[in-house]
Amino acid sequence: MRLSDLRGRSVAVWGAGREGRAAVTAIAAHGPADLVAVDDSANFLSLPWDGPLAAAAPLVTGEEGFARLAAADVVVRSPGVPQTHPWLVELRRLGVPITQGTALWMADHAARTVGVTGSKGKSTTSSLISHLLTAVDRPNVFGGNIGVPTLDLPEAELYVLELSSYQCSDLTDSPRVAAVTALFPEHLDAHGGEREYYRDKLNLLAHGPQTIVVNGADPRLAAELGDRPAVRAGASDTTHVATGPDGTPWFHLGDQPLFPRAVLPLVGRHNEGNLCVALAVLDALGVDVVDRKDTLAVAVAEFQGLAHRLTEIADPSGLTFVDDTLATSPYAAMHAIDAYEGRPLTVIVGGNDRGLDYTPLREHLAEREITVIGIPDSGPRIVEALTGLPAVRTEIAEDLVAAVGLSRKLTPAGGVVLLSPAAPSYGRFRNYEHRSEVFAEAVRDTAR
Repeated sequence: MRLSDLRGRSVAVWGAGREGRAAVTAIAAHGPADLVAVDDSANFLSLPWDGPLAAAAPLVTGEEGFARLAAADVVVRSPGVPQTHPWLVELRRLGVPITQGTALWMADHAARTVGVTGSKGKSTTSSLISHLLTAVDRPNVFGGNIGVPTLDLPEAELYVLELSSYQCSDLTDSPRVAAVTALFPEHLDAHGGEREYYRDKLNLLAHGPQTIVVNGADPRLAAELGDRPAVRAGASDTTHVATGPDGTPWFHLGDQPLFPRAVLPLVGRHNEGNLCVALAVLDALGVDVVDRKDTLAVAVAEFQGLAHRLTEIADPSGLTFVDDTLATSPYAAMHAIDAYEGRPLTVIVGGNDRGLDYTPLREHLAEREITVIGIPDSGPRIVEALTGLPAVRTEIAEDLVAAVGLSRKLTPAGGVVLLSPAAPSYGRFRNYEHRSEVFAEAVRDTAR
């Protein structure tokens, strides 16, 4: 379904946030017979619905909203509406056609698009792809889940999109190059279960992409892909890390060395994998990666890591404080812990308790010497899951600020204090940015 297919039809846009606003503006320009916006979660934090938006589509809230959705020819839902929402379940039962702004946009732009998803690494990898393409004279527009709704993007010859599982779920067209960085259980409450989450995430690959690029080192991805043709970054015949001409680790394309691993300023093996995926995408787009390796090396060295993802905070004590607040699952926290292997490490965990199973984290730390500080709400349960591990010291703090203060007492000189909470921020913080602000402020205040 394209935007042009909505002409003369009754359309209900579900959601009044950034994506919903973009959808109303774009759809109104295509002449629907009737256009209404529905917000079932309106509260004091909601932005005003007025001016051109209100003129294009009246906003309906409360229970009346479902009636308007059920009466529409097409419902365009915002990504934040979960698959498990009772209204959505009933609309599907009634057979009401449901799509999203990203799906409408992709129907017209798939051939010019690189789409990147993954349970971990999609933001960094998509940013790297856009950055490297620009460096080799391939102008592109970057957007999607990272901040710019697709329906707000300008016209361009090439797009690079970061796509969440929510955005992938309603696609009926795959991008020209579809890339997946990692796969592990995440957002299960919104998707309905692990199988449903994998289905929605990998829907990015289900509609005829020209090329699929995946992190070949990810076991769940390998299991889900089976024998489907794909470029498996990390394998020896494509982009991978191996010993280079000077005896240190280098990035390679096949048997051709590109540049040293030390060029990449991001820590962790998972970021090596992210760059391997990014380089494989450039190769799939026809960039001569070997011929342009020097240019690419300079661009990689200049790449700035994204905020809230293993972001190091300077501290006069000699400790390294690290903000990884976007690590909202145990698997993401495990990647972050591995990035600081070999250094004394204190990890602060806990946040909104979604009932996740922390057994994988326990197994990962079984033979590791580490200190773990739990904060509300899920921190005490995570700490309990680690009980009995011989080299894991566990503590409980009343909040994030107290945890930072405690970490200064427990972490040896030269060590690392890592906020990698394995849980979302909501409940005690406005959003993940607020949690990062509180962490950084606590680091500064406790240094005095």
